[in-house]
Amino acid sequence: MHRVRVEVRGRVQGVGFRAYVVRRSRALSLTGWVRNREDGSVEVEAEGSRASLEKLVEDLRAGPSYARVESIDPRWSEGEALHRAFEVR
Repeated sequence: MHRVRVEVRGRVQGVGFRAYVVRRSRALSLTGWVRNREDGSVEVEAEGSRASLEKLVEDLRAGPSYARVESIDPRWSEGEALHRAFEVR
């Protein structure tokens, strides 16, 4: 199973970013989670096909219309599936 954990920085809290990530991830048949961090960033962990994860990373760079993404830091890995659905934490 392919997995990516991404830290997204910029104006990404209070702008519907987590809901955007959930919609995009479910549309791409990915599992995992998204959460706000205390430092103002958003953290995402997703698993699924490499192509779908790459598309999600592209979508995270763009973000929803009210967000302003300044940087993303994707970290790729592989392993056994850890998640059954995609959720907000």
